[in-house]
This record gives sequence, C-alpha cells and structure tokens, in this order.
Amino acid sequence: MHQLIKPLSAAILVAFAATAAPYALAADDLKIALIAGKTGPLEAYAKETETGFMMGLEYLTGGKMEIGGRKLKVIVKDDQSKPDLGRTLLAEAYGDDKVAIAVGTTSSGSAIAMLPVAKEYKKVLIVEPAVADAITGDKWNKYIFRTARSSMQDALAAASTLKGGSVAFLAQDYAFGRDGVKAGKEALAATGSKAKVVHEEYAPATATDFTAPTQRLFDALKDKPQPRVLGIVWAGPNPMNKIADMKPERFGISLAPGGNILPVMKTWKNYAGTEGTIYYYYAFPKNKMNDWLVAEHTKRFKAPPDMFTAGGFAAASAVFNALSKVPSGNGDQLVAAMEGMSFETPKGAMSFRKEDHQALQSMYHFRIKKDQKNEWDLLELVREIPTAELPLPVRNKR
Repeated sequence: MHQLIKPLSAAILVAFAATAAPYALAADDLKIALIAGKTGPLEAYAKETETGFMMGLEYLTGGKMEIGGRKLKVIVKDDQSKPDLGRTLLAEAYGDDKVAIAVGTTSSGSAIAMLPVAKEYKKVLIVEPAVADAITGDKWNKYIFRTARSSMQDALAAASTLKGGSVAFLAQDYAFGRDGVKAGKEALAATGSKAKVVHEEYAPATATDFTAPTQRLFDALKDKPQPRVLGIVWAGPNPMNKIADMKPERFGISLAPGGNILPVMKTWKNYAGTEGTIYYYYAFPKNKMNDWLVAEHTKRFKAPPDMFTAGGFAAASAVFNALSKVPSGNGDQLVAAMEGMSFETPKGAMSFRKEDHQALQSMYHFRIKKDQKNEWDLLELVREIPTAELPLPVRNKR
C-alpha cells in the first residue's frame, strides 16, 4: 500500500506543478493600468493617448514589451470621463489587478477624483492627459506625477506671445475652461505682459450656438487698445469657425486658438496667418524618437501622430524609465526615483520637478500655414518656447 501511495503522490505533485507554472509566470508580469475616457465626449483624446502609450512602450523596449526580463501587461480601463468610475477603476487596478503603476486619465474631473486613491494605496499615478492646475496644486499628493502639460503651462506659452493690447476669453463652463482662463490671467501677469483682460465668457461644454457670447466679446473688445485678441479655451469640437463667420476682423480682433487635435485644426485652413500656441505638432520637434513616431504612425494609420498621441508616448517613457529604476513598483521607492527624473519624449527631454512632480517641457508658437501641401500640412513654427521662459509657479502645499 505504501508503495502505491508514493508514486501516486509524486504524480499529483508533478501535475500540480505543471498547472501552476503558467500562473507563476503570469504573476511575474509587470502590470500597468491605463485609464482613459474611451467613451464619452473626450473619446478621440483617449484613443490617441492609448495609441501613443502602446507605441511608446514598443519603441522603448525594442518591440519586446518587457522591462528587466519581465513581460509588460497593460490593463486598459474606460472611465467614460466619469469621476466616480475613474476612482473605482483606479482602486480596482491597485487592489485587484496589483499594477505596479497607473496612468490616466482624459478628463480633469475624473483625474482629480483619482488622486486620493493613489495616496490610499501608496502607488504612483502618472496623470496624462488631464491638465487642470489643481492636479499638481491643492489636490496633489506625493504619489502624483504628470507628463501632461498643465493649464498654467498652456497659459504661459500663450502669454509669452502677447506684449500688450487687450484680451478677452471664451471658455467652456466647467473645470477645464475656468481653469484655463484663470491661468491665462495669471500668466499675463507672470510674464510681465502689458496686455489687459477686458472680458470673459463661459458657454456650456455642449454649446453649438455662439452668437450671443461672441457678440458680447466683440462689444467688450472693439474699442479697447490694440492688438485685440480673443482667446479660445475649448476641448473637443472648437467654436473658432463659427466665431470667424461673425467677422471679428471688422473690429480689428484677432482669434488666438489654443492648439487642438489635427481633425479640428484641419478646419482652420481659411485662417492662414492666425497664430496660437500648442503642446505638440508632429512636424515641430526634431529628434530620433519623434522621427520614429511620425514615420511609424503614418505607416500604420495613414496620418501623422497627434498631440495626445505624443502625450501617451511621453507617459510611456516616464513609466519605462521609472520601472527600469524600481522594478518592484514600490510606491515610495518610485517616488524617490522619479523626483527630478529626466526622460526623453517625442517633444525632447522632460523632467519631473521635485516640488510638485509636474513635467517641465517646452511649448510651441505656431502660425496657420497659407500654402498647405497636403491635408495634414497645417502649421508653421514661429518658435519653440523653452522651459526657461515658462515661469510655472509651485501651487501645492508640500
């Protein structure tokens, strides 16, 4: 009897080991969560972020999709740009999925809701592409890093192009729009611009008729010192065409759109010579990483990469560099390694400022091209605005 039991026990053990082996390997995967608003109003941005993130990891790992011999597993979750869902999905990623690090999300409202979850689990969250200043300001905690630019960085870039005159704003009536205008006013002061803000208008994020607010903006600007600039702070389908149809040039008013995604900027062809500032445009940066991204993206998708594609790629670079330093994913060790960390992106080098973990980065002053060679040949570079000219204040209570 004893002779029978021994071989049987050994057989069971061998069978168990064989079935357990795949689970042991799977547990050794390096897991990363990517949370994005893939359904809802910011769907286009979220899809670009995901594409850029995956292409970034592909480039940085030489196509192997592994770090230090461990396979990367990216778990993508759709928060539908809903704050409650974003918070739930991040807790699920840290608690149930055991991710080493998380990236997200598209909506600033959802991103802000997610911040306390990173603190609760003592795990790093890299914010991309949400821009609200509160993320690295009063809502910040030490586990939060941001590769995305902030509203204030956008505003400082725009302010650097204005030396005087009069400014009015049209913005969406929610966190992104109000944050953008607040930052715009502060940026004008911070850059020493003599331009004065004379009026602000806020329209619903879903607005399609801009006649009344635009008329009020024209009335506020038309008798003020020149240059007269109407700044547009808008995410999603941009109202610039509808405002331009009301002929602001009658009052000597210039439109100053913030850069947008390529499908939106394609509709601006009639406004050659109009200037603005932008986070990224595929033809501006000159570096090996961007060359690869432009070539590969164009080959795969028959179009160049967009601004949120570049943002996703930048987040991937931050993840790759951070996990190369701390493969365990230990939150406190990652924080120590990432503070002050520099990393390459399609825009060039970025670095996480120690005080608030905002990625410092250059921006671009553009002009809409008069002679456009193809459907994506939209902008010409006036100049790259270096980090040194963007005096970004520290806003957290560290």
